[in-house]
Amino acid sequence: MNTLKEGDKVPDFTSVDQDGNLVKLSDYSGKKLVVFFYPRANTPGCTAEACNLRDNYAELQSKGYELLGVSEDTKKKQAGFRNKYEFQFPLLADEDHTVINTFGVWGPKKFMGREYDGIHRMTFIIDENGFVSKVIDKVKTKDHAAQIL
Repeated sequence: MNTLKEGDKVPDFTSVDQDGNLVKLSDYSGKKLVVFFYPRANTPGCTAEACNLRDNYAELQSKGYELLGVSEDTKKKQAGFRNKYEFQFPLLADEDHTVINTFGVWGPKKFMGREYDGIHRMTFIIDENGFVSKVIDKVKTKDHAAQIL
């Protein structure tokens, strides 16, 4: 896994959100951006994490942060997840792993003794100039906004 680190320039990427809109890193130029990666929409940990960010969205925005959630789920699954929990931020449907590979969050995982490749739950805070200012690799799903702030 070749994960982006603090100080790295984030390569521009283009993906689609839950509604099929094109989303590019350059859309957020001049803004602070939180990009959070989660393994699967509608699973307990991913739901807890995204709902915590939703519940603290106003405070995150007051500090100047924009949010983007990313998983390899389909647009339809991301749209259902967003609508069910009323998230105010876009969820990227990165089925082709463009964004996942850009950030280097795909790699070997272990769950219940089984090894497989998947998305590592990680969050990247990107500054106004497109550089990684912070990487959170031990995400607390129920208290994630506090980790960011």
